[in-house]
Amino acid sequence: MFDFQPMELVVLGTVAILVIPPKDLPKAMRVAGYWVGRMRGVAQQFRSGFDTMVREAELHEMEKKWAAENERIMREHPPTPALDAPQTDALDAPPVMPALPDSERHYSEDGPPIYVEHPTVVAAEAPAPVNLDKAAS
Repeated sequence: MFDFQPMELVVLGTVAILVIPPKDLPKAMRVAGYWVGRMRGVAQQFRSGFDTMVREAELHEMEKKWAAENERIMREHPPTPALDAPQTDALDAPPVMPALPDSERHYSEDGPPIYVEHPTVVAAEAPAPVNLDKAAS
């Protein structure tokens, strides 16, 4: 936004030394630096706001293009009714339970058979403890 060439800065410095007394020069430089920083901050904020607006406009345009493309694809390839509608015949039928082999059936004396997925459980022996002091030496 504010583009200063080195020669322009030298001219401004020379004019500042001639116009401003040496006693007030540090204060004047501090004030000038403060205002230059404020102008840069405002310019940066303006630039970032403008960039955000441009990004949002581009995103809106892309969403329009995607919606148009989606509409075109849906026109070319309409959904089939067989895939969209639920199968009522399959839902009305009772579930079919496969019979388990005799090895997996367990009978109780007073009730129906109990089906267990893994009837036999074998406990493994715990490994022997390792003495880390002897293993390290």
